[in-house]
Amino acid sequence: MPVIRQLPDLLISQTAAGEVVERPASVLKELLENAIDAGATAVQIALEEGGVKLIRIADDGCGIDRDQLALAPTRHATSKIASLEDLERVATMGFRGEALASIAAVARITLTSRAAGAPHAWRLAGEPGAAPEPAALIAGTVVEMRDLYYNTPARRKFLKAEGTEFAHCAEAVKRIALAHPGIAFTLTHNGRVSLQLPRADARRRAAAILGDDFLADAREVAAAAGPLRLSGIAALPAHARARGDAQYCYVNGRFVRDKVLAHALREAYQDMLHGSRYPAYCLFLELDPAAVDVNVHPAKTEVRFRDSRAIHQFVYHAVNKALSAPLGGLAAGAESSAGRPLAAVPDAAPATPAAPAPAAPIYVPPRQASLLAAEPAVRAYTDFIAAARPLAAQTFADAPRFAPAASATATASEPPPAGMPLLGYALAQLHGVYILAQNATGLVVVDMHAAHERILYEKLKTAVDAHAIATQALLIPAVFAASAFEVAAVEEQADALAALGFELAVVGPAQLAVRAVPALLQAGDPAALAKALLAELREHGATQLMTARRNELLATMACHGAVRARRQLSLPEMNALLRQMEETERADQCNHGRPTWVQLSMDELDRLFLRGR
Repeated sequence: MPVIRQLPDLLISQTAAGEVVERPASVLKELLENAIDAGATAVQIALEEGGVKLIRIADDGCGIDRDQLALAPTRHATSKIASLEDLERVATMGFRGEALASIAAVARITLTSRAAGAPHAWRLAGEPGAAPEPAALIAGTVVEMRDLYYNTPARRKFLKAEGTEFAHCAEAVKRIALAHPGIAFTLTHNGRVSLQLPRADARRRAAAILGDDFLADAREVAAAAGPLRLSGIAALPAHARARGDAQYCYVNGRFVRDKVLAHALREAYQDMLHGSRYPAYCLFLELDPAAVDVNVHPAKTEVRFRDSRAIHQFVYHAVNKALSAPLGGLAAGAESSAGRPLAAVPDAAPATPAAPAPAAPIYVPPRQASLLAAEPAVRAYTDFIAAARPLAAQTFADAPRFAPAASATATASEPPPAGMPLLGYALAQLHGVYILAQNATGLVVVDMHAAHERILYEKLKTAVDAHAIATQALLIPAVFAASAFEVAAVEEQADALAALGFELAVVGPAQLAVRAVPALLQAGDPAALAKALLAELREHGATQLMTARRNELLATMACHGAVRARRQLSLPEMNALLRQMEETERADQCNHGRPTWVQLSMDELDRLFLRGR
């Protein structure tokens, strides 16, 4: 059993002392950390009036011996550390021995504890010099704090309303409970149960606290590099929030707010989250306690890493890899972007198509001739030619070839065979905006512009990194009116424009001509693309555009070049787009963080139509 002892003066001077009881939630946090350090498996929390009138913590931990009970509420008395070496390798939640003393200075506290093997429990009132008295308790420790700030009424005036203080207390419980799923927590307020968390695994605990919607729009993170371990869940941009109130980051089980980790995570989301939205995540970083200093802030919510750059890069790459996984890389049993379980599907086809197995059956998608025949033949052919250009320049050759229908009675209601791609095969197009596809689970709805925008963006990034942007010369140059600033930019930044795949020429005092564009964007409006690029060059300069703002520029170019709404696509074109999505990183979201596809399972469709009732 840990032994409580008074810290020596030298060690006291080396701790970040000065524990301040700001509000009931800070009291609750310290008491819960003591319960965890005591090895508790169940913790019961009772609050009254937002924790101002009463905070009662009961745990089933190791307890405290009678001889040490009187020492517990004194300053700098702890069983967690005993030397400077211990301080440099803190592995417990608490370690300074100041919490109970700080609480006793502003409130009335009572300790009741029964050590393992003791015949009965002992109770100690918070008055100075009081001696422990016999008490009844099965096991563990009960700490009661009553009447916070009863002796400092000036500080009590700064407390908020009862509901606000309770909300802070509940958040403190949730933060600790997320990191310790093996401990059961029960929280009551004014006699009513507010939160009940049984012992569970990490995923079920996260679902109980953060909600199923959070897990539905999240990717699991699991990475290791030497002594470093990172695990948890990172929500997709569809779950981004207006505030950073769903960001839970832990270091060795301790909730922290660290600038290094926050920056690494923000960078990991930079290609998927734009504007003032905040990502949501619940991540646990584990490393050698000697490699992180937790003794830099009285509240212990700030830490300092010995090698902050290595930590930054490890966290950034781990989260970025999890968020960037292509659709085809999802394992069997994984969840879709809409959070619904998907049937087992094979990985996406490689870039170089392999010869199909001789015995593999060929899936024939249901015919939807009535939807395609609504337009006149001439209009359908014209749209086909126009829409084919952006896709044909990419991987249109990889689109699956369909055999003739085996039967004229093939319909969309026929169950698809096992082994079809993750996004299935296209059925039709809805209002020229969405692609409807059938996969092994049910119906897939794809926003074709958002999906194509992400595909183009990733291809542009790869081409720029490789300095290999292919250009497409225009048969007829696109001439447009230009300002004097735009004309000057073309003359001064010819190399920068060429590096991005553009060839612009001055054809008059106030006119420019676009003679070539990136092959990936050949279906876009050349003049609009050129004007957007020149506006960025004028505002930020070529150097910044190719470094700090490179991705923002490429995202803008991809948006202009993506297939537009109301564009009619043929079935092969739609299927080519689906296959590219399965092979593209971050294909779950467009460049602005919006989802590109959703899944509707057969069970959900059956419920919509009341089937089976």
